[in-house]
Amino acid sequence: MNKQNSGDNKAATDADRREFMKRTGVMVAMGSVLTTTGSVFAADTKAGASVISGADNFFKSDKLNVESVTFKTQYGVKVGANLYTPKGMVNGRKYPAIAVSHPMGAVKEQSANLYAQKLAEQGFVTLSLDLPFWGDSEGAPRQAVSPDVYSEGFSAAVDFLGTRAFVDRERIGVLGVCGSGSFAVSAAKIDPRMKAVATVSMYDMGSAYRNGLQHGVSLEDRKKRIAEAALQRYVDFTGGESPILGLPLTLSADADPITREFFDFYRTPRGASVPKGSTLAKTTGRRANDEVKFANFYPFNDIETISPRPMLFITGDVAHSKEFSEDAYKRAAEPKELYYVKGAGHVDLYDRVTLIPFEKLTAFFTQHLAQPAA
Repeated sequence: MNKQNSGDNKAATDADRREFMKRTGVMVAMGSVLTTTGSVFAADTKAGASVISGADNFFKSDKLNVESVTFKTQYGVKVGANLYTPKGMVNGRKYPAIAVSHPMGAVKEQSANLYAQKLAEQGFVTLSLDLPFWGDSEGAPRQAVSPDVYSEGFSAAVDFLGTRAFVDRERIGVLGVCGSGSFAVSAAKIDPRMKAVATVSMYDMGSAYRNGLQHGVSLEDRKKRIAEAALQRYVDFTGGESPILGLPLTLSADADPITREFFDFYRTPRGASVPKGSTLAKTTGRRANDEVKFANFYPFNDIETISPRPMLFITGDVAHSKEFSEDAYKRAAEPKELYYVKGAGHVDLYDRVTLIPFEKLTAFFTQHLAQPAA
């Protein structure tokens, strides 16, 4: 296990976080619920990236070819994605490939495209996909919660990559950021075509719903939320309104540190992005009672069965979400590695290129997606 020494924690104190968890339970648990894909900013959002040191969410490489593609899951849901290929690829050669997906509540234009391009610059074919129900992917209702379908999105991405003439289907890996880390792990447990699995700032969306951060949600609170969600189904069935969870449009003076962390990315030019045909209001969240579906999501159960395929868990050493990467690492079997990024918080690893360890990811996938010896 590779651990970098921790620097000063510039985020909230542990006391602040504990109090926030007591006050808002599920909202902290669903750190990614507090995200949005909306934007009210000018088209040139990249200009705002300099507000946060090293942030470059809207990076565009001049070394790659990019193609907008679609493919279907086994449930018939059309997935929208960006296919990145290095310029100058040799005709007839088969390349290793990596499927990448975005944080929960986001779209591929937020973090996933950045990671996909940076890895494609190193010689991989990469695919940045919108999870079903999100962004350019189809699925109704929009922004629905369905962890099994999300995981199927990763397998469908492998279907697509493995049927490209220029991809070696025996050398395909997956990378998930935030909530997509848990969906990638879930998919890999039953899809051995995924030869290497990496996660960054992973959220176990199941544990986050059930227990909150640092187990700040009691069983009694969880049962109450489940009961409320069940009753809300009657309202939905009869055409009533569903409450929506999401990040506020403006930041209140007493906003907690974690909400501020997400706001700094999703509600500023740094990372805000609106899918075609949507609006800020429509992309702020999802139906509150949908979250209950995460209660039955256990991505780390049987994670050890992924072995001997390698796993890499990357997290910031001051990230509020690091407990999930630590838990996954503890449960996983060898070969595995837990890598801490010094001074990095959860959202820092979405887009801060001066902190994201692209070299580590490149080395991991280069080693484990290497051409087998003749």
